[in-house]
Amino acid sequence: MGMSAGVVAAFLCCCALTFLLLHWRRRRTVQRKMKEAKGRRERVLEQMERATRKFKEQNPGHQPDLILSFTLPQLHGKLRDGSLSPESVFYTYMDKALDVTRELNCVTDYLEDSESQLLHMKSQAKKGLLYGFPISIKDSIDCKGHDSTLGLVKRLYKPATADAVVVQVLKQQGAIPFVKTNVPQSLMNYDCSNLIFGQTRHPMDHTKTSGGSSGGEGALIKNGGSVLGIGTDIGGSIRIPAAFCGICGFKTTSNRISKRGIVPSIRGIKSVSVGVGPMARDVDGLVLCLRALLCDKMFQLDPTVPPLPFNEEVYSSSQPLRIGYYTTDSFTMPSPSMKRAVLETKHLLEKAGHVLVPFKPLHIEHCMSSLILAGLFADGGATFLESFQGEPADPNLKELLLMAKLPDWLKSLLSWIIRSTSPRLSKSVRSMKEKSVSQLWKLHAETEGYCHEFIAEWKRLNLDVMLCPALGPAFKIGFPGKYSGGTSYTILYNVLDFPAGVVPVTTVTEKDEEDLKTLRGHYNDLWDRTFIKAVEGAIGLPVAVQCVALPWQDELCLRFMKEVEKLSQEKQRYC
Repeated sequence: MGMSAGVVAAFLCCCALTFLLLHWRRRRTVQRKMKEAKGRRERVLEQMERATRKFKEQNPGHQPDLILSFTLPQLHGKLRDGSLSPESVFYTYMDKALDVTRELNCVTDYLEDSESQLLHMKSQAKKGLLYGFPISIKDSIDCKGHDSTLGLVKRLYKPATADAVVVQVLKQQGAIPFVKTNVPQSLMNYDCSNLIFGQTRHPMDHTKTSGGSSGGEGALIKNGGSVLGIGTDIGGSIRIPAAFCGICGFKTTSNRISKRGIVPSIRGIKSVSVGVGPMARDVDGLVLCLRALLCDKMFQLDPTVPPLPFNEEVYSSSQPLRIGYYTTDSFTMPSPSMKRAVLETKHLLEKAGHVLVPFKPLHIEHCMSSLILAGLFADGGATFLESFQGEPADPNLKELLLMAKLPDWLKSLLSWIIRSTSPRLSKSVRSMKEKSVSQLWKLHAETEGYCHEFIAEWKRLNLDVMLCPALGPAFKIGFPGKYSGGTSYTILYNVLDFPAGVVPVTTVTEKDEEDLKTLRGHYNDLWDRTFIKAVEGAIGLPVAVQCVALPWQDELCLRFMKEVEKLSQEKQRYC
């Protein structure tokens, strides 16, 4: 008997040692991969540096500052008429992208075949709409021969076997995708950090985040390292970094642009729609990109995309618009600058002859907890957690991961405990429980019903478009992970699948900062207090508004964005 006990004890010790050894080896492997990936990035940045140095040595009369000063329409015209060569533009932006990355940490990979693409451009008989444009690509969009990491170690050294459809179309239109940009780990955060490539910082304040998940794009474009970028958006992932950084970003109707070859954060989600879209310094850049993408090539490569070319008649119309507007969704209290941005833009639009109609968003608290989070985590978070098996987690995701890992009974208990102090967080935790198939079908039906109800109210007021807040100003680094509710202004239009974009219209003033001190929020709970801490200390940072249209009316949304941009720029010139 004693011998049997000894054997069992020895066996258990061996099992424990084996487990510890395997755990140690896994950690060593992960750390080695991360170190190798960081070294690889340094090598490609050095490769970019050598290429730009060589070009400058061979072209002593090169004028990069002049090229960087051109607006996108000016650059477009000069590339097409031959007064600027694709080489001069390409190496100018590559050099600038290096400078921006050294400061803000936004480029993660160099697409070296861009140089061979550049060499073949002169032999092309036809110049596409984006001829000679160097374009940046979000990490999660496949480029042949390169990783789409999503900031996850397990996705390193698994290069894509083909370009995503959107990348193929860009190339066919003469664009030169030249870098990939940073994202938050797993994309499920509107900060921009991961343990492989680190934190992307805000272009104007390094204590703030660039936003996410297309945060590398936002920072790079804002500081002039790219003229045009492509991002994805499941809850504001284009619009939040664009608003934080002070550029324009546009999320199309979900299936307007092909998603083939784009890696999602969680596969299989149907309750919340993913949009793909451009990011640029101005609306003209967004429009040019959409004109180029909505072409026969994309419709041939992906027949699931409706063959709808860009509607020039809708975009170029000058008819007055009937515009719904709201300054709060009654869930996330807007910062003083968010509210002011909407009201000032409303005033400008009214002076320009448009009709502004108050609108009250419907049941946002119910939508956020009972529809959105319930849909994203309908499996109790199992699919999301698969990405983190054997994976070190970024600290910015620790709260989301903790909630996802809790068993359903503990989620219910935690929800009950915090219901009085944090009612929104309480409902969020409860909604993350696993659903049965019948419960999921009911959720889909309820989500569809919510969309119909929202559209009915829109139609009742006879609206063309909607003006509403965009989250801002930029959060302090680390705060997006503490306040998932901040996405309420953007993720609403992923659930509804409405096209939506952001346009910067103002900056935070001293009065905004002072008013923030007395802000209490709609609930005066933990999330409200977290939001105030996240946005404080932002004088001078950009603030945007959000422009929205009904599904498939992307061109009307862009037309509205252009009007907002024009009126805001005119006001700034005269101030």
